[in-house]
Amino acid sequence: MLVSFSVQAASDSMILSNSEHELVPVGEVSLVLGKAYLLSSDDSRQLIKQGTQIKATDRILTGVNGHVHIRFIDHALVSVRPNSQLEIVRYQYNAQKPEQSTIKFYLLEGVTRSVSGAGAKAARERFRLNTPIAAIGVRGTDFVVRATSQTTRALVNQGAIVVAPYSDDCTAAAFGPCASNAVELTDNSLQFIEMDGSGTSTRLIPASLEREPGAMRQEVQLALNSAADTADDTTIAADVYLDNVASQRADERVAATLPDFTPGSALSVQALTNPQLVWGRWADGLGEMEKITLSNNEAKDGRKLTVGNTDYVLYRTEGAWPQVDSGLGLVSFSLNSAQAFYNSSNGIVAMQVNGGSLDIDFEQSLFSTELNLNHIDTGLIDFVANGSISDRGYFNSRSPSQRIAGSVSQDGSEAGYFFQQQLESGSIQGLTLWDNR
Repeated sequence: MLVSFSVQAASDSMILSNSEHELVPVGEVSLVLGKAYLLSSDDSRQLIKQGTQIKATDRILTGVNGHVHIRFIDHALVSVRPNSQLEIVRYQYNAQKPEQSTIKFYLLEGVTRSVSGAGAKAARERFRLNTPIAAIGVRGTDFVVRATSQTTRALVNQGAIVVAPYSDDCTAAAFGPCASNAVELTDNSLQFIEMDGSGTSTRLIPASLEREPGAMRQEVQLALNSAADTADDTTIAADVYLDNVASQRADERVAATLPDFTPGSALSVQALTNPQLVWGRWADGLGEMEKITLSNNEAKDGRKLTVGNTDYVLYRTEGAWPQVDSGLGLVSFSLNSAQAFYNSSNGIVAMQVNGGSLDIDFEQSLFSTELNLNHIDTGLIDFVANGSISDRGYFNSRSPSQRIAGSVSQDGSEAGYFFQQQLESGSIQGLTLWDNR
């Protein structure tokens, strides 16, 4: 399930509803594994499930095998990992004037990953993630934090963060990054920052000392193991960084519990050419691992090129004008089919594609997507991206470690994109096809 709030609802999603003087939803749970609970401001407690509405002042509490993904109204993504407590202190997103948004989280304990949405990107001076001993501000970011009562560790996947201990000049009640005694960490540093409760000890440590291949992207590996397995893993977690607990314990038993949107065999020419969007390959591709592609000549018949790379190109059926239809608004898509590969020194292997989300706001010219991938050699990887979309329906986003480019059909009923991401060991890439829900 995806968060599909209207622009008007988003702009009105401050702390209180004007009409009912009560807290209103600012996000929705898009994925939950294991046991997790929602603690509300009225002291009520409920078991979290997919689709649970999240409000400001709510607290997420995960068990030893619990894992929660939250998609917020500005397309931010937050994951809360096992044995964690995260409070949504404040989430005021103004869709009309996003630079006036105010966002604050408090990680009491455990591990969380935060991928900035429109609010944090536009109002960086008004975003804050607090831990018991430190304040973290962002510079347009995807980062992971682990917190205890005495330590804070953080690593940046994309962008930059500013970490500072609390002081008279950096209080927990404030917003935005602190300047006093602050340390900035970027995705290019290949380090993580560690701070202890004294406020005087801050270390930058080479990430290679703590990270196993793919460790930062194995979003839900721990949650897929049994509670007994997880209890053992929790002991190990004290000696390794963040959620690398189960990185080497993925197996066919875990993979078998998940859905796979990769067709079991190559789709027929008729099945692939009926839709408006068709993937073509320049050459033979990867042989039997090609499930949703046609030869370039078959794919381009009666269609026009939209996006592509050196291996694949996405063709689209078009009318007289290349622009997409007007008035499409906010559209959420369901994953139809996909194919993905892991490329390492051992060769190229097919991955499972277990699910995902794609939301496109045609009025704001923005897109946001999440794709859940899995292989025994990598564990579960959560590919996350957001960016802009043109009036012709082409969208893309690029960073030093990943790339995505895609297109929608002119009527907004279909979408497709290719993605690439560099891991600590090897890389992943693939193709997707989506249908308007």
